[in-house]
Amino acid sequence: MNRQDAAQAIEKVRKENPLVHNMTNNVVTNFTANGLLALGASPVMAYAREEAADMAKIAGALVLNIGTLSLEAVESMIIAGKSANEHGVPVILDPVGAGATPFRTASAQRIMRKVKISAVRGNAAEIANTLGEERWVIKGVDAGEEKGDRIALAKKAASVWNTTVIITGAEDVVTDGKKLYTAGNGHELLTKVTGTGCLLTSVIGAFCAVEKDACKAAVSAAVFYGCAAEIAAEKTAHQGPGSFQIEFLNQLAAVNSADIEERGLIMEVE
Repeated sequence: MNRQDAAQAIEKVRKENPLVHNMTNNVVTNFTANGLLALGASPVMAYAREEAADMAKIAGALVLNIGTLSLEAVESMIIAGKSANEHGVPVILDPVGAGATPFRTASAQRIMRKVKISAVRGNAAEIANTLGEERWVIKGVDAGEEKGDRIALAKKAASVWNTTVIITGAEDVVTDGKKLYTAGNGHELLTKVTGTGCLLTSVIGAFCAVEKDACKAAVSAAVFYGCAAEIAAEKTAHQGPGSFQIEFLNQLAAVNSADIEERGLIMEVE
């Protein structure tokens, strides 16, 4: 795929306005909802096990995010995930902080076993620990210093899980085990605002709702998201992360296909 494909994808999201069912953490709920609305999707947050299955089956995508974890939340996610699977709804997992505690790691792994996941997005440590490779360091919910091969890790995870894997960082790595891409757009200010990784996972969900090829959808989402961050950083230079956060929401609404065709950095890795 190329930047033209990514450009077409955001226009498709805005045209179709997909419903994205987010079972996310209470730190990022508002930011996630506003971000999805800004780019042109329709967010809903439904957590209760009594309605999780019903909401999941009518959504365009289901996003499972374990940031603020409880046993009850995991049970509801599995119920929703199984319903999504039964009704052909793509499921995107964000194993936030996997590796930080045994319960967190086990919960991410349990969801992977119980639900067919279309795409998994996380930093290298989260992906590695969910996979069972504990040598990658996690600091709370943030990645520690990276000392491993992110491309090799992404390939292995995609092969073991038979899904699309997105490892985010200074350069994002996306693979379905057959095709592998890097997406080079973004800005370091994204690391200074809580919830930008979680929102990206939901944005990937919006793209997966309109594009059946999860790998292609994830690359398109990552490039779009990175372009929005770059422009927001340029417009708020020297103002700090608070101004950047607001302008980033503006740019999620403003970035268009022409911006992506001009700025998009996509490389296929052989």
